[in-house]
Amino acid sequence: MRIKYVVMLAVIFSVAGCTTTDPYTGEQKTNNTSKGAAIGAVAGAVIGAATASDKDRKKGVLTGAIAGGALGAGVGVYMDKQEKALREDLRGTGVQVDRVGDQIRLIMPGNVTFEVDRDDIRSQFFGALESVSEVLKEYDQTLIRVAGHTDSTGSDSHNQALSERRADSVSRFLVSQGVSSRRVQTTGYGERYPVASNDTPEGRQANRRVELELEA
Repeated sequence: MRIKYVVMLAVIFSVAGCTTTDPYTGEQKTNNTSKGAAIGAVAGAVIGAATASDKDRKKGVLTGAIAGGALGAGVGVYMDKQEKALREDLRGTGVQVDRVGDQIRLIMPGNVTFEVDRDDIRSQFFGALESVSEVLKEYDQTLIRVAGHTDSTGSDSHNQALSERRADSVSRFLVSQGVSSRRVQTTGYGERYPVASNDTPEGRQANRRVELELEA
């Protein structure tokens, strides 16, 4: 059996039986745990093939696929639980929770997080960030990237510095709540990555934001 067919089988077996039905659309969807298992299975199969002798290559591929699939599924379950906790705790706060594969992204709009052209966090938002901190402390195996973004009002240099200060403010708050600083990376992107048009007040408001990317 060729290695590519073994890898294909590893993916099929990892995903088979792990689909769920969307209660709103009725569509069959592969859950995030299954996606993690599939990715892990492929990676494990490739490593198994590379490290096994020619005689034991098929066995190495299958063993690697099984081990990698289990690891990937474990990461998926971990992130599923963290996502669920965040969605429950952040309901009604204005923070958007997005999930892509094994990455969770928290989008914190500038209108609820900061005053215009300020980098000190609104006191009304402390509760939401405290809730985020509690979940991050419970799920302490994830890395946290804090990214600041602005609209295009003002100079590039001003917006870059403002985005960095805002990201720093959120990072410092998380650390003050007991989140390990070793897990936190902070970046400011200024106006470089808008999510809406800067030609309207609504678009500029959407672009003024801080995002947290959580990754196992």
